[in-house]
Amino acid sequence: MEFIVAELDLAFWGTATVIVLLLVCSGFFSGSETGLTAASRGKLRTMADNGSRGAGVALKLTEDTERLIGSILLGNNLANIMATSLATALFTRVFGDSGVAIATLVMTILVLVLSEVLPKTYAISSPEKAASLSAPLISVVVAVLSPVVGMVRFVVRGMLRLFGLHVDPDSQILSVREEIVGTLTLGHSEGIVEKEDRDRLLGALDLRERTVEEIMRHRSNIEMIDAALSPEKILAQALQSPHTRLPVFKDDPENIIGVIHAKDLLRAVHEEREQSGATGDQLRDFDLMAVARKPYFVPETTTLDDQMRQFLKRHTHFALVVDEYGDLQGLITLEDILEEIVGEITDEFDTSVEDFIERAPDGKYLVDGAMTIRDVNRAREWSLPDNEANTVAGLVIHEAQMIPVVGQVFIFHGFRFEVVARENNRITQIKLSPVSSTTRT
Repeated sequence: MEFIVAELDLAFWGTATVIVLLLVCSGFFSGSETGLTAASRGKLRTMADNGSRGAGVALKLTEDTERLIGSILLGNNLANIMATSLATALFTRVFGDSGVAIATLVMTILVLVLSEVLPKTYAISSPEKAASLSAPLISVVVAVLSPVVGMVRFVVRGMLRLFGLHVDPDSQILSVREEIVGTLTLGHSEGIVEKEDRDRLLGALDLRERTVEEIMRHRSNIEMIDAALSPEKILAQALQSPHTRLPVFKDDPENIIGVIHAKDLLRAVHEEREQSGATGDQLRDFDLMAVARKPYFVPETTTLDDQMRQFLKRHTHFALVVDEYGDLQGLITLEDILEEIVGEITDEFDTSVEDFIERAPDGKYLVDGAMTIRDVNRAREWSLPDNEANTVAGLVIHEAQMIPVVGQVFIFHGFRFEVVARENNRITQIKLSPVSSTTRT
């Protein structure tokens, strides 16, 4: 009898020890899953560069998230099911038929507290540390369970196809860009990231998504020099212009034959005077095209990122924008692209964004029709869409499907648009204000 009791005691404590070990394994899997999925790959990369072997292993594991999660879930479920089965057998042997209920209650509490909440709470508080610590052992588990996980993945995808769902094994839930944008937006809404910092970072990220057509100066606003003018008039125009680079046309403004730089022009005029002693009225033989630079044309569909690289490569800051037919559409400068990152860059000759937006006595805003939607959104923290139009006037025309007359009012995208001024077919000024949901209805 004593031998049987001793055997029961030995079996009891042996089984209990195995259950505890399985619960520890389950907790390890749960914490590892949370740490590896919540860890920032950027921080892991920094840790790996600083010599952390575990961070390097974690980076490799997270390259195939589906296989990683599948292996961890398989190991976690095996540990939990085995621990629960052993506990049920143990408590049934000790307490009889009531042992099933007791085992269910005890294991639920132990699994919930020790194997789920506790390790996941620790892992979420320091995901990079948890990921780097658990990664070496998890990599072994992934390698061992990969064949089984592969079979499970095959079965799961086959079942999903029955419902018309297809899984791309190389797809990511969130791209790096979307993750950064979401983090910056959330940080700004919580007051952690300043508006200026958010705008600069988002502006840099948008360079690949935006084209020169969206930010170029339209051809109607380009100041040009007529090559047929006398040297005296050309010099006077260059001196009076707020721009240092001016396109030169011949016969037709569409026929751009060069670009004159004010510094080149003044230097050439000075040399002419030094050599011939000519005065301002004696520059008739001055050759403008001798100092004009060759025009640089770019397609309107060029991305801002590519165009900035071309500016840096060609050591130039000025380009003329043409459409697919070769017709002049506008011009773009390196400063225009930089302003998309750092905001408006103004000097004593420039007009700031605030000059295009005026607060009316009724609290609404008088906006220049040629102002870009992006600048309006930045200046007033609005969210007007800029997918179909680049300027505020263009947005009104697109939504109205007509050229409105003065006094017409439109309400769309949560804003009220009133046409205040119009010049020929161009809307020059709009009164703009957000509207409440009650106003819209």
